[in-house]
Amino acid sequence: WLYLPDPLPCGRECYFADRYIRSRGWMKRLADSSNCFVCGRDNPCSLKIAFYLEESGEVVSHFQLSDHYEGYPGIMHGGVIAAILDEICGRAVTSHEDEFMVTSRLELRYRKPVPINQDLVAKARRISRKGRVGIAHGEILDSQGTLLAEAEGVYVQIPEEKVKEMDPQRSGWRVEPDEN
Repeated sequence: WLYLPDPLPCGRECYFADRYIRSRGWMKRLADSSNCFVCGRDNPCSLKIAFYLEESGEVVSHFQLSDHYEGYPGIMHGGVIAAILDEICGRAVTSHEDEFMVTSRLELRYRKPVPINQDLVAKARRISRKGRVGIAHGEILDSQGTLLAEAEGVYVQIPEEKVKEMDPQRSGWRVEPDEN
């Protein structure tokens, strides 16, 4: 587990994220890849969102997206919202970083417009896991804790031999240190 020291390393001022993360204590940074649309470090179109596993087993991310990802003015595009919820729910059902799962079904509910250029939190938890199939529930909340969007996803584990063919190391799948 990673304990986040004072001051919290986050490439920009983010009072909400700093306050929230400190209130949660121990967290483990999860792996990301080079080219993923949601977490990709080297993809110029990536959302570059980092994910953390809390001791409770919940996966959490604090982020703020620019107007490059808006649909209507000031509102995040629904497809981007879906991608974030898909990613965080998928991470919640995996049991370790060398396990990969694909989305079988994703059901979304858009509760309120998701703003851009504001601090947001995404979180997800595993609902169940039976064999190769897992189910998770995810949410996006604003800085006051208002539910903006939620999803329930069903994920299927990729067989180990297929994961070896994918070669996660080649795609840059690894844990990166937080920016200072």
